[in-house]
Amino acid sequence: MFDDDLPAGESKSPAGDEVREPPESESDTGADAGRDTGRLEWPLWEVFVRGRHGMSHRHVGSLHATDAQMALKNARDVYTRRREGVSIWVVESRAITASIPADKEAFFDSSETKIYRHPSFYDIPDEAGAM
Repeated sequence: MFDDDLPAGESKSPAGDEVREPPESESDTGADAGRDTGRLEWPLWEVFVRGRHGMSHRHVGSLHATDAQMALKNARDVYTRRREGVSIWVVESRAITASIPADKEAFFDSSETKIYRHPSFYDIPDEAGAM
């Protein structure tokens, strides 16, 4: 087979083997050079762990996983290696809605006028325990 008989983008190596030229997107130079940027990424999950002596979960990090069960198993392996956790929550990041830090004055301002919301006016009985 002669080089003229090969489809466009192909040539023969000196050993006579056919050689395919990379598509233009792979031959680019830049941050994404040589990487497949069209691939799908697994969803991002936020991980919360409750410690042995704690009453609440705290955010410990994030990870990628295909589903909730895989996220739980990966979170267990990554964030509780020293057996410090007793409970793990995983939440898909796109399910979290957060306030905008720049709007904190307007967003939190209304609670200052409602002093009844502060627990300083209530006596908590000893029988209630930790709250």
